[in-house]
Amino acid sequence: MTLQDLLNALHTGWDGFWAIPHIKTWLILGWLTYLVWLGGWIILQKREPAATLSWLMSLAFLPYLGFLIYYLLGPQKIDRHRLRRARRRVALAAFDDESSNPEYAEMQRMVLATTGFPPASATHVDMLVDGSHKYPRLLQDIATATREVHVEYYIYEPDQNGTALRDALTAAAKRGAKVRLLLDAVGSKKASKKFFQPLLDAGGELAWFHPMRLGRVWKFWKRPWVNLRTHRKIVLIDGRIGYTGGINITDEQDDRLRTDAYRDLHLRMEGNVVRELQQVFVEDWIYATDDRSLISDVVKGMPPLVAGDIPVQIVSSGPDSRWEAIHRAHVSAIHAAHHRVWMTTPYFVPGEAAMMALTSAALGGIDVRLMVPKMSDSKLVTFAARSYYDALLAAGVKLYEYGPRMLHSKTLLVDDDLAMIGSANFDHRSFRLNFEVHAIIHDRHIAGELEKLIEGEFAHAPRVRDPGTDRRPLFTARLPEAIARLMSPLL
Repeated sequence: MTLQDLLNALHTGWDGFWAIPHIKTWLILGWLTYLVWLGGWIILQKREPAATLSWLMSLAFLPYLGFLIYYLLGPQKIDRHRLRRARRRVALAAFDDESSNPEYAEMQRMVLATTGFPPASATHVDMLVDGSHKYPRLLQDIATATREVHVEYYIYEPDQNGTALRDALTAAAKRGAKVRLLLDAVGSKKASKKFFQPLLDAGGELAWFHPMRLGRVWKFWKRPWVNLRTHRKIVLIDGRIGYTGGINITDEQDDRLRTDAYRDLHLRMEGNVVRELQQVFVEDWIYATDDRSLISDVVKGMPPLVAGDIPVQIVSSGPDSRWEAIHRAHVSAIHAAHHRVWMTTPYFVPGEAAMMALTSAALGGIDVRLMVPKMSDSKLVTFAARSYYDALLAAGVKLYEYGPRMLHSKTLLVDDDLAMIGSANFDHRSFRLNFEVHAIIHDRHIAGELEKLIEGEFAHAPRVRDPGTDRRPLFTARLPEAIARLMSPLL
């Protein structure tokens, strides 16, 4: 067949196209080759069977486009082992040697084995509820900085709060403090370099985590990190004060400015635990900038170790580790519970191990309560979460849907003495794809404060007693939930 014959056949439409000799055979062979090649690539990732099958089924019927989707968004591994090994060698890793809590010794050893962070301590821990409490306190602390301010955020908006923080960091840099700002390139895409120019002019440093530059994206041998983000929220001031939790830098989370601001929770800590948060930031900064001089700068400037009365252990996780440390810490804490497991999360898409832990605890007579938003900012995730309601309720888990504001706090309360607060949602994305950080606090006073906070939320969170599976509309409730459940390994 000549080129002119091919063009003539195509010009006559689909009938002419299919009339081309052997065209069906070649298309079928091409599709099968695509399936084998892409399927082999996915299978060799050795992920959970459910996630692997979900990817295979989703992409099998998207010839060629499926390859592009998986290339950009599929699971990826990041090699940061050298940084984690270095963690044990530098002086920054000289933590105080405190005895383990016997109730949670197994979990503490697991966190140490998977992250390198042993139990530490804090002299002060403050829970800051909503942006109205976090933002003013943060600006006050930055105003006292004399040596350094390290900042890492997923979302940083160039709005009122973003401008106030930029100006505070600029003032600190003008005083001579070393200011380093690390932002996720996707979450903080609205905050341009131009916006931060006053800070840069004052001597501050700005770096982007996994920047999406065309020069990097379209190198076939180097896949872009589209789907792997830093979801951490960390601020460190002179090595003395550390912030972490769920509140980003955005007016959307400031209840002073918006009546529909997210309901959220953040931590302000002082003491030795700040060194662990410092390590998390240092490794992220080196990874993003390849500037290893930061290690010696931080070590020289760290204040003396002062043991506190509040045991705290930092647990970090991300796609640079196979262990899913935050996921394991949640499951381990739930298994260790004696009488209570209370959890709040904006996104609830659990894996098999997490569902087994929650339902087993409830079946064993433990008071298991789960609070999620009545409607999160993702309808797909909301539908996926509701697909788990039947099994949870059947096991005896008490379910609550918070509203009308969006619940954004990520907390776990176990018994009367363990509280986990941080950046990770209870879903596959946070446990496997995002870089996250949590603080595990073994303290009755802090746990009691978290208990009062969650109890107060119940007034705005009607209890779900019967999802009415058989009575709810098929096309607007039951079917979307079932479909979202199938996609849950990909969320």
